[in-house]
Amino acid sequence: MEPKGDIALIGLAVMGQNLILNMNDHGFTVVAYNRTVSKVDQFIHGEAAGTNIIGAHSIKEMIANLKRPRRVMLLVKAGQPVDDFIDKLIPHLSPGDIIIDGGNSLFEDTIRRTQYVESHGLLYIGTGVSGGEEGARRGPSIMPGGSAEAWPHVAPILQAVAAKVEDGSPCCDWVGDNGAGHYVKMVHNGIEYGDMQLICEAYSLMKNGLGMDHDQMHKVFAEWNEGDLDSYLIEITRDILAKREDGAPLVEKILDTAGQKGTGKWTVMSSLELGIPVTLISSAVYARCVSALKKERVKASNKLRGPKPLITRKQERFIEDIRCALYASKIASYAQGFMLLRAAAKEYGWRLDYGNIALMWRGGCIIRSRFLDKIKDAFEKHPRLPNLMLDIFFKGQIRRSQKGWRNVVAVAAKRGIPIPAFSSALAFYDSYRAEQLPANLLQAQRDYFGAHTYERTDKPRGEFFHTDWTGHGGNVSSTSYNV
Repeated sequence: MEPKGDIALIGLAVMGQNLILNMNDHGFTVVAYNRTVSKVDQFIHGEAAGTNIIGAHSIKEMIANLKRPRRVMLLVKAGQPVDDFIDKLIPHLSPGDIIIDGGNSLFEDTIRRTQYVESHGLLYIGTGVSGGEEGARRGPSIMPGGSAEAWPHVAPILQAVAAKVEDGSPCCDWVGDNGAGHYVKMVHNGIEYGDMQLICEAYSLMKNGLGMDHDQMHKVFAEWNEGDLDSYLIEITRDILAKREDGAPLVEKILDTAGQKGTGKWTVMSSLELGIPVTLISSAVYARCVSALKKERVKASNKLRGPKPLITRKQERFIEDIRCALYASKIASYAQGFMLLRAAAKEYGWRLDYGNIALMWRGGCIIRSRFLDKIKDAFEKHPRLPNLMLDIFFKGQIRRSQKGWRNVVAVAAKRGIPIPAFSSALAFYDSYRAEQLPANLLQAQRDYFGAHTYERTDKPRGEFFHTDWTGHGGNVSSTSYNV
């Protein structure tokens, strides 16, 4: 019998099932497989009943049902399970067949796996998929990278099921070689961490500072979602604040300890390796770490004193200041994210299209927002733009938002309300625009205790000097280096 399957998908958790159903809706015949085979039958006779989806009870059966070149997509837990499935698949595949990893894999693993799979004559794609359960079902943002030869064979499927922007363009396009797709997804998730933390700080300022109730906060977020801050995360925050359980706001029954799955941490780790200051994302990651110290925080709250959080400013005016701070900080966060993408492209030899990346994030994904259209426009006008804050539009937005932004950070500091993301964003902005930073003193300190050398303002760049600061040191200096 002639094989009917256009693509196979391994992994029948929520994301996998919904993506399969999405593919089926777009006319593709999908072969479904899961390590726990009983889930295959449950799916075929449940959510997939009446569809063209084919259930497979072994890898051999799954492969036998696929047209050539065979396309097999993995939606399994990142890490060793991906490697295990790759090794199980390779003996059943032929040259030119394609393995696709759609999980949140570390980009370095994807680089390694691309080389490994290609050494067996096969092709490999590591793709970020963003949008959660709803996105997988109705249209996610998809960020593929890996073996470029594979893209024409998977593009019709991935672009069909991806989210679409207003003009019908899919939120899916080829990102670059080896780990580029997963790197872009990693930075997406880092920015997501920042966006979420900024929104949470805005909520805290309104709740703890202004004493607003949940109906009032719901109204504010609803209004914000109709303006410049229109986005998925603002939208769901609006809905969360309206949710009641037994007549009380559900959000206040949720313990204030945040979890994380690693992509934010990976973003910060990569930024440190590349020397790029993603300070807002790192603040968001550490804010989750602090939240996990619940028992310590409870004890500390009874021992460590500070001002009362009550903000006595006119409520309506201060809410507008919070909006300005949120918008300006968001600009700074995305500026940092794209700085990191630019540095990674240089380091790994990727040719990233930053405007196109913004387009892929415009729909389907967690950070989708009206805001991203302007980012796409900025990079289309100036492909080599070093920082989004230098774009004429964003420069103007920061200028208009700056007074409120500074007021929020100042008032929060005076009232003892922690806003690490707002504060770090403003500090980054002020640092980036500073012609002179105190790093000259820092270099003098390093040279004093470790003979690490320094450059001089009165000499050409690239020449390094050492001073015998104590009068009894030697002439030997440490090798100059940057990490």
